[in-house]
Amino acid sequence: MAEEVVVEKKEEDWMQKKWRPAMGWMYMVVCFCDMVIFPVAWALLQTLLKQPVTQWNPLTLQGAGLFHLAMGAVLGIAAWGRTQEKVAGAASNTTPVPYTPPAMATSSLPMPDPIPTPSAEAAPTTDTPRPRPRPSL
Repeated sequence: MAEEVVVEKKEEDWMQKKWRPAMGWMYMVVCFCDMVIFPVAWALLQTLLKQPVTQWNPLTLQGAGLFHLAMGAVLGIAAWGRTQEKVAGAASNTTPVPYTPPAMATSSLPMPDPIPTPSAEAAPTTDTPRPRPRPSL
């Protein structure tokens, strides 16, 4: 009889599996804190201490926004790499599904009549152009 071959999956570390979503969540939390929470807390702190209120200067925009450029590159390349894994079928949590084109849908609606082609007999005999109707708005 034929014996079944059991392929054992190599157990991966959780960080190896989850680093892409972790980077996305971290970037979202940092942006939310730096753009929402810290400016409100800064204004409240200055108001409570009875100091003149100054504008919050976002920390992630220091250095010409290099943090946002770096995170955009990391997340962009990670998304591109994940797409390549899915296309190659190497992703551990997906099984490639072969593409089967859908069958032609049949409709119970009648087909429209074909557009008649102009014939030589129906052409006007005068050389003066006919006025075109104006489109209604």
